[in-house]
Amino acid sequence: MLKTNEVYNMDCMEGLKLIDDNSIDLVIIDPPYLLSINKLKHPNLFNNYANELINLKDGFDMKVLDILVKKMKKINIYIYCSKRQVQGLMDYFIKKNCNYEILTWHKLNPSPLINNNYLPDTEYILFFRDKGVKLYGNYHTKKKYYISGTNKLDKIKYKHPTIKPLQLIEYHIENSSKEGDLILDCFAGSGTTLVGAINKKRNFIGFEINKEYYEIAKKRIEEAKMLNGGANEKSSN
Repeated sequence: MLKTNEVYNMDCMEGLKLIDDNSIDLVIIDPPYLLSINKLKHPNLFNNYANELINLKDGFDMKVLDILVKKMKKINIYIYCSKRQVQGLMDYFIKKNCNYEILTWHKLNPSPLINNNYLPDTEYILFFRDKGVKLYGNYHTKKKYYISGTNKLDKIKYKHPTIKPLQLIEYHIENSSKEGDLILDCFAGSGTTLVGAINKKRNFIGFEINKEYYEIAKKRIEEAKMLNGGANEKSSN
């Protein structure tokens, strides 16, 4: 078993092999989306945001889900995804007889990449859990929709094009785990889920393959621990 309360600079498919089966209480992931972005076909639509997404548009290997299911005590997972990934993910977990919710993040200032489509002002978060997995939280944290801007300041500060609102991530954590539980994010990016875990007094393990994002996540984790009085400072095996 890897040390907890750490982020690791490695491919999640390799890192997950080092985690004990049936040890994770909650998974929150924001893997690469499956997007229809063609720079050559629509050159006039491209701005800095679109250019950043080019390298994140091909989705992720669904085989990682088989491993995640083995690592969780019971299925309890939030997956951020594009519209084109919804059906495949729903099919996968419905076959496992999971309860599910389709949550949404509505952005007040979406990118103007419209062409022959509606505005990309809604992102999808699919939540799956085994029957019997408890849902905590309260009236404010359990809304199925979240409205905010696209957190431009965080994008600039943490240099990640698809960074998610920390408050929204913390709602997932509050709703689906207890203090001291172990949370996994194997597509950690700039570390938002891991910071949320620290803020909410949960333990965590994170993986991020991109070296630049890993370094940013590591710095954010250190800062969050300091702000929380050294919370989760001691790693355990």
